[in-house]
Amino acid sequence: MMNSSSFCPVYRDLEPFTYFFYLVFLIGIIGSCFAAWAFTQTPTNHRCVSIYLINLLTADFLLTLALPVKIVVDLGVAPWKLRIFHCQVTACLIYINMYLSIIFLAFVSIDRYLQLIHSCKIYRIQEPGFAKMISTVVWLMVLLIMVPNMAIPIKHIREKPNVGCMEFKNEFGRNWHLLTNFICVAIFLNFSAIILISNCLVIRQLYRNRDNENYPNVRRALVSILLVTAGYIVCFLPYHVVRIPYTLSQTEVISDCSTRISLFKAKEATLLLAVSNLCFDPILYYHLSKAFRSKVTETFASPKETKAQKEKTRSENDV
Repeated sequence: MMNSSSFCPVYRDLEPFTYFFYLVFLIGIIGSCFAAWAFTQTPTNHRCVSIYLINLLTADFLLTLALPVKIVVDLGVAPWKLRIFHCQVTACLIYINMYLSIIFLAFVSIDRYLQLIHSCKIYRIQEPGFAKMISTVVWLMVLLIMVPNMAIPIKHIREKPNVGCMEFKNEFGRNWHLLTNFICVAIFLNFSAIILISNCLVIRQLYRNRDNENYPNVRRALVSILLVTAGYIVCFLPYHVVRIPYTLSQTEVISDCSTRISLFKAKEATLLLAVSNLCFDPILYYHLSKAFRSKVTETFASPKETKAQKEKTRSENDV
């Protein structure tokens, strides 16, 4: 590699990013642990949205396992074997979380629309059994794409400070990595279209029924839709704008050193935005799950407010 990291110091000066990753991890682990506690404390729910949210929470815990390792590696204090472990395993966990999050957010958006139209023709895809089956298929699909990046044997290189994960990969590993990135961009584009179309249809349906007495919570529904859409765009769009040119710089299709350094910094900055979904997901649970929302109110509100909230939600179904 004539233009390897030995000649072009791409993978350095990462310390400023680590402080933000640590903040995301700290907020995310607190929010995820509280969400897990709240879901386990509420009665078992059999709605599709709840199943998708629990799968989303499970994916978030994978990210909380990966972030501490990334932080230590980026600080430059990790031993050599931990760096190799990060490149083979924990870096992949970050991307597994990212694409599971994208897909399950799309399913949440679809289910919200189906709840509004109440169509008997498509009722089956709102059954809990279907949600569990499609969730299993999604996990298997994402793992099938990502796990080979962990399993493909790596090259043994001499220990040095400025090394990127791509340098550990053999030719087959590099080619699989490149293929994986194009597949993941395709996943992002397709499920982004699903999210945007579903949310636009929901907004249209809510607007049509704005005077119907069965739609007293239109404003709250619109807030939750806009929250999902805005959070999705902020978290995931910038990363995927940078993803393809950065991947080309990894394989040295783009070989200019200054361009490679700029793309790497852009990738780290946009990856920080992408993993920040760990902080936003508990807010999403609050807006989409009445059981989760009531548990939050019960935990943090005064006894008087808690009693009023219980009376208000007693006759309501979750989500």
